[in-house]
Amino acid sequence: MKRFIVLDTETTGLNPAEGDRIVEIGCIEMLHTRRGKQFYSLINPERDIPADAVRIHGITQEKVANAPRFADLVDSFLAFIGDDTLVIHNASFDIGFLNAELARLQRPPLSMNRVIDTIPLARRKFPGLSASLDALCRRLKIDNSQRTLHGALLDADLLASVYLELTGGSQLRLELTDVPSSSAQEVQSMPVHTVSSSAVVLPVRHWPLSEQEQTAHANYLQRIQRDSGACIWLQVDLTSAAQER
Repeated sequence: MKRFIVLDTETTGLNPAEGDRIVEIGCIEMLHTRRGKQFYSLINPERDIPADAVRIHGITQEKVANAPRFADLVDSFLAFIGDDTLVIHNASFDIGFLNAELARLQRPPLSMNRVIDTIPLARRKFPGLSASLDALCRRLKIDNSQRTLHGALLDADLLASVYLELTGGSQLRLELTDVPSSSAQEVQSMPVHTVSSSAVVLPVRHWPLSEQEQTAHANYLQRIQRDSGACIWLQVDLTSAAQER
């Protein structure tokens, strides 16, 4: 099952090169289309939090006074994200701050090669329209009514839903809403559609693809994999090919 991490941070300002620091971090583990574990913490930035930043996320000096420093949680944070893909909205901002924190601790930086930025995905899907998180939630009918202020864990949760909608991932979920019980045993024992012995069964028709159509199909799946970081149809193709060998 493919694992990726949806991540967001809140900060004291806009530029880590000018001394701005992280004050909150939120991560949600996604197992394909299912939410898993969470990693969350307020962070003591070891500096003041300007009023302009407080107006955005509501995190005051008092709230972080007894919070851990980034150095105190770096090991648990890195263990949580592992080597998995990171899904981030405006990724250069968050990765810039995280790498500045890691550099202070003489730790290796996080590579942008492992990151999926949802802003380019949104702009490709909705060209010319706002790609802000609030705008995407409204457009994709995701409830963001609780987002009166920015918050790392809340924003990561909203972004997880946005990413699934942008990539079509939510359509892959099997939601048996009209089944009274969802236990695996009962679902597996449900009757399947069968053909009675008296029915006329037509022979299976085969519609072979031309070499040009097969190449176009393969290129399309690779483009989905490259743009979104996941392509369930490509995984099915690879599994089928392995079974046929």
